[in-house]
Amino acid sequence: MNKKELIIILILIVIISILSMLIVNELTFNKPSDNNTISRQTIANDTNDPGTVEVIKNIGNPNGKRIAYVVGVHPLEYQTHNTLVKLLPDSSNLKNSYDIYIINVTEDVGHYGDGSSDNSHGRQNGQNLAYKYVYPEVLKENYDLVIDVHSNVGAYPYKTFVFSPVKEGLANQLAGEVAQNSENITYYTPDSTTSGPFLTIPLNEKGIPAFYFEEYSFASQDIKDIHMTELITNVDKLFS
Repeated sequence: MNKKELIIILILIVIISILSMLIVNELTFNKPSDNNTISRQTIANDTNDPGTVEVIKNIGNPNGKRIAYVVGVHPLEYQTHNTLVKLLPDSSNLKNSYDIYIINVTEDVGHYGDGSSDNSHGRQNGQNLAYKYVYPEVLKENYDLVIDVHSNVGAYPYKTFVFSPVKEGLANQLAGEVAQNSENITYYTPDSTTSGPFLTIPLNEKGIPAFYFEEYSFASQDIKDIHMTELITNVDKLFS
């Protein structure tokens, strides 16, 4: 082997080494971080409060838009809340990154249809916890979208629907897109909402789009699963 051939071989070795390093770096920097594992944390646990607040973080794609779901504002609607908490963390191929804020009301929860004052007290307790803890946390995290999950007893013309309490703005548009792409979820705006002033309305006023998802409380669990999967899927298609 002459000197010229040796130089060519050395140059090829250097080029191959550089290319190998570039490939390794590309794979390293584009894979999800090892620290992006799903975690569940308690963010409010004051004995003076009528409940606690938790958050499940880092669901889905860490490089996507950041979207928050909120459950538990009205504690009697827990079946629909539990459905989201069950399905979202196990959803595959999500394009965006999701956190779930879970409000756990422990005082005056009440029961559907009992007509007692505990019913309204439980709702107010959840709303207060949402405003005290979830609202400032969402502002700090600066999410691209927030969905407040609720359910209803069928008093509205539609049983499964989305809506924004603020008629103009991005939240209204995004909720409309979800409804348009859904077979079982429509867009319908109730005359009023008790929880709006405690979360979704002030978030919209601060520039963070926030809308509601409402499910029928007495739908079977299979139907709840179908509707929630449809919501998760069509929310994930937003911002594309």
